[in-house]
Amino acid sequence: MKKIAKTITGIAVVAAVSFGVVALSCRFSKGSANVAFAQSNASPEGTPVAVPTDSLSVVQALQTNFRSISSNVLPAVVEVDVKTKTKSQSYNPFKDLPFFFGMPDDDEREYESSALGSGVIVRKTGSTVYVLTNNHVTENSTEITIKLNDEREFKGTLVGSDERIDIALVSFKSDDNDITVASLGDSDSVQQGDIVLALGSPLGYFASVTQGIVSATGRDGGGIGSISDFIQTDAAINQGNSGGPLVNIYGEVIGINTWIASSSGGSQGLGFSIPINNIKTAIDQFINDGKVSYGWLGVSLLDVDQDYKEELGVGKSTNGALVAEVFIGSPAMKAGIQAGDYIVSLNGKATKDSSQLVREVGSIQAGKEATITVRRGNSTIDLKVKMDERNNDIASDNGKLWPGFIATPLTDDVRKEMKIENKIKGVVVSSLQAKTPAAALRLQKGDIITAVNDKKVSSVQEFYEALNTEGKTEIWFDVYSDGHTVSTGRYKLSE
Repeated sequence: MKKIAKTITGIAVVAAVSFGVVALSCRFSKGSANVAFAQSNASPEGTPVAVPTDSLSVVQALQTNFRSISSNVLPAVVEVDVKTKTKSQSYNPFKDLPFFFGMPDDDEREYESSALGSGVIVRKTGSTVYVLTNNHVTENSTEITIKLNDEREFKGTLVGSDERIDIALVSFKSDDNDITVASLGDSDSVQQGDIVLALGSPLGYFASVTQGIVSATGRDGGGIGSISDFIQTDAAINQGNSGGPLVNIYGEVIGINTWIASSSGGSQGLGFSIPINNIKTAIDQFINDGKVSYGWLGVSLLDVDQDYKEELGVGKSTNGALVAEVFIGSPAMKAGIQAGDYIVSLNGKATKDSSQLVREVGSIQAGKEATITVRRGNSTIDLKVKMDERNNDIASDNGKLWPGFIATPLTDDVRKEMKIENKIKGVVVSSLQAKTPAAALRLQKGDIITAVNDKKVSSVQEFYEALNTEGKTEIWFDVYSDGHTVSTGRYKLSE
């Protein structure tokens, strides 16, 4: 079944790093930095260096700009010191022995630890100052201290945090009218090669500035946050930089530094920042509601390869995201979106991939109507959807996913691996979800569906066309397995 697993895995496009890189958050535990000495064997007698005047003027202008950015932005950059409490269980190996008595059971003890990250002042309303940082910096905090660039310290209060974007907003009180508020830029205009500066307190070195370029945009990964595309930079980012700003040459914040990819635990020129445009509306939501609210469409999305697109009938070069499954009763199902639809745009904006679509759907307020354009076989259809607010309990209830599995092409390699004769036509059941309609119908991973409601299917496109729920009250499958074809029970789509 190895080739089947390879075929099934190949449906989704997954980015992976293969040389032992470890993704690290940029939160820093105090006292954990190692020290190394830098020494020089150079002669004490210096040699004058002749630098061409024209070249020097260019470099001087660049240096002047870096100095200006640093002096103007650093006053808005803060250190975020956090205290957390964790519980640890001490084990008594004798507690279950009958001849030992008077011994304590396992003792749960609470320990306090401290860590630090960075942040940037993004707003001041009256005497309330708001600091933007990462969720993983403030997570499980019992006490927050904000340290300004001039080393004044204030007690911080968590206004709100969000794990999905990995951001948090902290406030403190000050009547100082001279507190600097950072200017937020436009991260959508950021391009590969742009010069950037990263500011923060790496490894506890307060108010540090590093410089580099934008290595790439639209990155994902790191296991931190779930809906952000990241700006990649080679500006040195280390633990402790978390929550600090990534700044362009105009002194505008274009990102919040969040994580690094590293095999050593230190900067290797692979730093990642959340684009500021992904965060701007969240700042207002934190202040007004204490949380970020997301729009909810109610679909399970996949990025699929060119072969799958061709099997689906949408064309190899078409960008978008596959609706692999639909939540029963969701806005998507109510609007007529079907499993097997291939979403190509949202409100007229072309869909690049599933990650982009998830972010854009999440930014639409509950109750708002959106236009989703799908490719359904050879047809292009516009559908109006009224968004709901995302409820984590509902969104994580896989039992409501229809149909509860992903249809995989029955390729020649799969036939050979499963020893299936060429005369058998259909699609392979993969990624079967527990407690879903598919599970209720007793489908198994690796089953071959040969018909839907007695209609023969020989490709993924034909399968999803037959699976269309419009006008149907119940659906059943013909399944080929171990040389036998059987019909499942009937799943009622509505009572």
